[in-house]
Amino acid sequence: MGLMSSSWEQHQFLMHQCFSLPFAFLFYILAKRGYLGLTYRYLFVSVGGCVLAVVTMGVYSLLLFTSTSVFILLVCSVDPRSVHTWVFAVQMLWQTFWHLLIQYREYYLHEPVSIRLFLAVSSLMLLTQRITSLSMDLQEKRVVLTFNASSKSKACVMLLPLISYILNFTTLLGGPLCSYRHFVYLMAGISLHAPPNPLGVVLLKLMQIILLECVKFCVVYFLKHSYYDSSSSIYGVLWVWGLALVFRIQYYSHWRISECLNNAAGFGFWEKEPEDSPDGCKLSDGDFCTIEASSRMSEFARRWNATTASWLRRMVYIRCKRFPLFMTFSFSLWWHGCHLGHFVGMWTWAATVKADYHIHRYLHPKLSSTQSKIYSCLGWINTQMIVACIVIAVELRDMSGLRLLCITYIGLFPLLNIMLLFILLKLNKV
Repeated sequence: MGLMSSSWEQHQFLMHQCFSLPFAFLFYILAKRGYLGLTYRYLFVSVGGCVLAVVTMGVYSLLLFTSTSVFILLVCSVDPRSVHTWVFAVQMLWQTFWHLLIQYREYYLHEPVSIRLFLAVSSLMLLTQRITSLSMDLQEKRVVLTFNASSKSKACVMLLPLISYILNFTTLLGGPLCSYRHFVYLMAGISLHAPPNPLGVVLLKLMQIILLECVKFCVVYFLKHSYYDSSSSIYGVLWVWGLALVFRIQYYSHWRISECLNNAAGFGFWEKEPEDSPDGCKLSDGDFCTIEASSRMSEFARRWNATTASWLRRMVYIRCKRFPLFMTFSFSLWWHGCHLGHFVGMWTWAATVKADYHIHRYLHPKLSSTQSKIYSCLGWINTQMIVACIVIAVELRDMSGLRLLCITYIGLFPLLNIMLLFILLKLNKV
């Protein structure tokens, strides 16, 4: 029992989504064989999301239901040209309130925060992505909604796709972010142009999750049974890098199980788009091998949590006329919760991405083919060390992570990149 409870505490996100897999397969089978009409499909995924929220979050599921209700009210009452401004302001204020409440309990009252509240706030962050993505679509007229139903029952049927998109059980606990238009297209087309049987894809991705968890177990075992010696610079750097790798593997496992859940329900198979692969991997936040092979910080930033990166780009980067990169990472810091470690991690990330642009533009044209290979190898090491610093600062959130970076030499990597950035900016001015 002790082993089971310990495993449950460490893998709650994975377990909750694994338990949802049979319901995703059930939805796929019923929809593919025509037993579920379009309205019942929307009902299935939205009711499933409500049940999953109540089971996993308890009373804190009201955070999500409140956001959904307010969003529907705004969509029905506010002009589409200004709906995004209202939705963004209300949703971010609501989310920020709960982030600050968690910080108040943790740092001022020194009280343990319920895991259910953490789950609810994490899901609230994902819900913010979906409703702001939809509000931008409405503002830009990519989606047009008309509410001219003559009866309440017809009005409810018209609102059902919106509610299903927001509370869909396949994306409630973990992305990836899918646009409202694609969601409606998939829901409408699953019985007409059913995707291939997802069982093989899901089993393959579950095996990848098991492999990732085995790697994480081995790294954690090494970190626990090795004596940390701050006087040994190389060992200290490797120890911190290993700890950051453990945190990153947790994300990769979480993204993979989220992909499994979407694929099991028939989502993520984009057969209408020839440039996309039909194996169910399009609806993805990132792949371990692809992301970890990045030799530049800008590559890593684009590939890491890919759908969130695209959302941030659309939400902030494209809309900002001054300092778009800094403003994008600053908004990401706000969205994540504004802990001390988030300030250091996000602004370090922004500065090192900016440094990467300038360093690459300055050095790469001057290198031969052999030198380019050496440059790529050194760039990969540099990227791994900087990412380790960012992950430690963001994940540990408080002074403990910053102290760990200060007593090891790994903290010098982002500092050297930022120094090079200032030097190159000076040279450009001259």
